[in-house]
Amino acid sequence: MNADHLHAARQGGVFDTIAAISTGRQLAAIGIVRISGPQALAVLDRVFTPLSGAPMSARPDRKLVLGRLTGPDGAVLDQCLATVSRGPGSYTGEDTAELQCHGSPVVLAQALESLFAAGARQAKAGEFTRRAFLNGRMDLTQAEAVIDLIDAETPQIAANAAAQLDGAIRRRTDGIYQRLTAICSHYHAVIDYPDEDIEPFEMADYAAVLEQAEQALKALLATFRRGGLMKNGVPCAIIGRPNVGKSSLLNALLGYDRAIVTDIPGTTRDTIEEKAVLGGTLLRLLDTAGLRPTGDPVEREGVARARQAAQAAELVIAVLDGSGPLTAEDDAVLEAARQAPRHILLQNKSDLPALWSRQDAIPVSARTGAGLDRLEQAVADLFRPDEPVAPGETLTNPRQADAVGRALDYVRAAREAMAAGFPPDAVLTELEGAMTALGELSGRTVREDVTNGIFARFCVGK
Repeated sequence: MNADHLHAARQGGVFDTIAAISTGRQLAAIGIVRISGPQALAVLDRVFTPLSGAPMSARPDRKLVLGRLTGPDGAVLDQCLATVSRGPGSYTGEDTAELQCHGSPVVLAQALESLFAAGARQAKAGEFTRRAFLNGRMDLTQAEAVIDLIDAETPQIAANAAAQLDGAIRRRTDGIYQRLTAICSHYHAVIDYPDEDIEPFEMADYAAVLEQAEQALKALLATFRRGGLMKNGVPCAIIGRPNVGKSSLLNALLGYDRAIVTDIPGTTRDTIEEKAVLGGTLLRLLDTAGLRPTGDPVEREGVARARQAAQAAELVIAVLDGSGPLTAEDDAVLEAARQAPRHILLQNKSDLPALWSRQDAIPVSARTGAGLDRLEQAVADLFRPDEPVAPGETLTNPRQADAVGRALDYVRAAREAMAAGFPPDAVLTELEGAMTALGELSGRTVREDVTNGIFARFCVGK
């Protein structure tokens, strides 16, 4: 969003005073209500009276003060804590305040109504973080990291989001942006000020800079596939013939009975999807119907869906029954597993006498849990990155990947134009395209509909 958009936002009343409950609405020990905007401190003074001393508007920043929270009629709603943080050093860049109340949903709702009566309005989803972005407190990649951190389902995702909130993506791309800016600035200085003593512009002098920019963008973009799997979960199909223990395995990995388990072949008729963290990797586990020929039309549809799930999966866990002989149906299961980008072979029912063994099969017992630690290690090994990636430098966001991809395309086009002997202005046109794409990545220049889409993902109060 450029300066014109920021001015329009201010003129449009975006920067009035807002309030929202920023903790969950379930019963809890503590609940927090946030306020932000030009009248934040005045609004707080109307509803909160310290038990001793001056009003909150006269208090120093970031000091918790005990006092009474009152409603529009003056009735005491709660005895709670309050704190203020003045702009531009606050989260939003504006004057902000916070009430730390007892966590009754009723009390929090009454506190919010009191703030509305005192002059605040209900904040929209993501409006606090949006203001932080508009006021220059964070760039767009950092704003997106806020919701990623809230939604994180594994320590790995949380660590990546936390580092991005600290500016990891910005630091990685700012150097590229600045080097491209320096090239364009040098060219325009020579053209615009021919009489000045400026070093002559030779595009070939910047060949190494463009090559470095291309390699850096290529490496960053290469993290996106892994990042998408890390954030959204690896599609993982559990396949096998009927009664080998697929549903029992799903239940064992989840830690509760999600799938129905019986001795009757064909019990599972449809795919069941659940998430679980295994070996530090978030898996979207799909329990599937047993793979076998069948005349039952419902089971046949389940088998077809099982095959489709295996074809679409990033990881297939093939389950064989180690207590019985291998069959032609098991061969079909193994063949389907080998078609996946990654697969793991399990020899289930290790708590029973084994009738066969294979070096590539991990013995497990879904019933007792034996061997599941080895399965976990196998998953960790399969999804360990080939090269270490610094925290925060894994792209998990399609918008960011698109911007980096377009910047890379422009830099490549600039190098090709230079190699073909095109005049400098043709090369610089491509570089300006790359700078625009990188500007969209960080939010230097970004369309209003894009920012609306980003902050619509947020919950109210964030």
